[in-house]
Amino acid sequence: MSVVVVAGTDTGIGKTVFSAGLTRALGATYWKPVQSGLEEETDSEAVARLSGRPVLPEAYRLRLPASPHLSAEREGVEIDPARLVPPSLDGPLVVEGAGGLMVPLTRRRLYLDVIADWGAPVVLCCRTALGTINHALLSLAALRAAGCRLAGVAFIGEEAEDSRRVICGIGAVNDLGRLPVLEQVTAETLAKAFAGIDTDAIRGAL
Repeated sequence: MSVVVVAGTDTGIGKTVFSAGLTRALGATYWKPVQSGLEEETDSEAVARLSGRPVLPEAYRLRLPASPHLSAEREGVEIDPARLVPPSLDGPLVVEGAGGLMVPLTRRRLYLDVIADWGAPVVLCCRTALGTINHALLSLAALRAAGCRLAGVAFIGEEAEDSRRVICGIGAVNDLGRLPVLEQVTAETLAKAFAGIDTDAIRGAL
């Protein structure tokens, strides 16, 4: 099973757009196990639109745009990690997490715990805004402490060369490139911008 996990240092940093670009570049299938918030375009819908690739249905679709544990509680359900095991497919599978690594799925389990159980390589997406060094290094330390395999770090936003060097140097992790801010996010503009991402290194980690 060829699975790569796209995780992030925070919510709203462009992880879904990156996942769409990666899904298209790898010729993969996409899966978002837990979706919190259904009022706007969901992450699965956005990836389908931007990648043109198959998208698997979510294991949980929760209406409230909040932490998954809270969204689930509001609907009277509890997220069962056993339902979050990536399915076996013929080709590669891109799995996108929800928010940051420490987002709780239940009152007892974090998303990081589930990612560690999967044993798949992780691409950590980091925004290039102020504070990214702290967020990225903390996230890398958490992934390693949990026993996760790291494919590398992908940066999203304006160029921040010094931050990239510090994160990848101190964090001892591959720099997978940078996805710039796109004025218009379309399948075409994303595919062009994604040329700056080292997809060969990600393939090699599968």
